[in-house]
Amino acid sequence: MDMADHDASPRRPADSQSPQTAQTPPTGPATPTGPATPAGPPAPTGPAAPGAPADRRGPRRWPLPLYLLVAAALLVLGVGIGGAALLRIPRFGDWFGVQTVDRSQPVLLVQMRDLSRFVAAEGSYQVVVDLQRDRRYVPDFLLQERTLLVGAGTVEAYVDFGALAPGSVTVSDDRRSASLRLPQPQLTPTRLDLGRSYIFAEQRGVLNRLGEVFGGNPDRQREAFLLAERRIGEAAAQGGGLLERGRASAQRMLEGLLRSLGYTRVTVSFATP
Repeated sequence: MDMADHDASPRRPADSQSPQTAQTPPTGPATPTGPATPAGPPAPTGPAAPGAPADRRGPRRWPLPLYLLVAAALLVLGVGIGGAALLRIPRFGDWFGVQTVDRSQPVLLVQMRDLSRFVAAEGSYQVVVDLQRDRRYVPDFLLQERTLLVGAGTVEAYVDFGALAPGSVTVSDDRRSASLRLPQPQLTPTRLDLGRSYIFAEQRGVLNRLGEVFGGNPDRQREAFLLAERRIGEAAAQGGGLLERGRASAQRMLEGLLRSLGYTRVTVSFATP
């Protein structure tokens, strides 16, 4: 009876620790005792959970001027494509037919003057002008004006008989010989032939095209034509033999003229330049 009572008394659990061991705090992070679990795929990114710190950088935004430039470029492109498409349709092409109206004023005579020059030779020239105007530190697609012009013009070599000095013409007593001393031939300003000169190509930036809507630059093409005239004039003056050709032509003309008048000995010379 006593032994049964002793066995029925409550027993102390085998895994219980002593009070001293239970009160000791852990000195480091717990180390897993089981087998290592393989790392799975990264968790998908999504909206942050409530209470999680938000990203301070935020979404990147384009500056406002860049938005305006992109919108302006798209607007110009859309208007150009739409206009070209409408004009290709036959019925719309009739609505937007080209009509030319001449509102020119009467021609006014400004001046008349006498000339005493003999045009002895003429040279025809052609030049390709590539004129570009842009801005520093600005992309060409925004601000640029480039014009390609094919210019054709003429330059004449002439002798001004009005500049003959006294004693420049001498005739012998028997009227058989004559001597002439002429001034040096000169070149006329370049005369550009508008019928053979034309704009080959033009390139303009987006902002330049927008500016033409409110008021274009009428001197853009004029500057290219003036440059073509200057280039042709410089080429005629620097070489090519136009002055020599004019000198020889004037000499032949005067010799033939005086011989037809009965002079057998004709001498034509030019003054020292």
